[in-house]
Amino acid sequence: MTRPLLYTYRRCPYAMRARMALIHAGIAFDAHEITLRDKPAALLAASPKGTVPVLVLPDGTVLEESLHIMRWALAGCDAAGWWSRAQMPGNQALTALNDGPFKQQLDRYKYPEKFDPNERNLHRDQAASGLLQALEQCLMTQPYLGGTTPCATDLVIFPFVRQFRAVDADWFDAQALRATQQWLQGWLQSELFAVCMRKLPNSLCVEFENPIFSNT
Repeated sequence: MTRPLLYTYRRCPYAMRARMALIHAGIAFDAHEITLRDKPAALLAASPKGTVPVLVLPDGTVLEESLHIMRWALAGCDAAGWWSRAQMPGNQALTALNDGPFKQQLDRYKYPEKFDPNERNLHRDQAASGLLQALEQCLMTQPYLGGTTPCATDLVIFPFVRQFRAVDADWFDAQALRATQQWLQGWLQSELFAVCMRKLPNSLCVEFENPIFSNT
């Protein structure tokens, strides 16, 4: 193996943020797009938990969590502070809120049949009053969670807000979340996201020499 191998699933928000970090960092990698119903034996051998993303490095090291993959990709060459600015207390709090309560509320909103259908809108509203309001307060004074330029926190949270909006775009767009809506649309229209979402046969060598956001 000469390049890192990423086991991924195109629509998974955890895998999405890992891919975006690797692409922005300009790291060439192979990607194996898995089928959820038929996970490859090599994935299960590398990571018995069987969830994506999983990054296998050329030396055999296995990174099993999306945040660990992001740290490996971004912290090694962090002249623009994409990783270091994500470690600021405010951004760490947003990450914890996103990966904790917001993800739980999102699941119950998106998949009400798996939980309590009668509480679907309750979880939607809790998500809006929690993470989305926190994002709005932050983004009203700066264009990105990283300040005037993005940081890893933008990549951490964006895929989950995208998924939340997709449940009912009309409802989301009607909310008083103008700054968050603009931030989301900016990422949806970015070259970085477009590259991240390319459909893969079973491998990808990414050489992203001109990232959408400059490192200088």
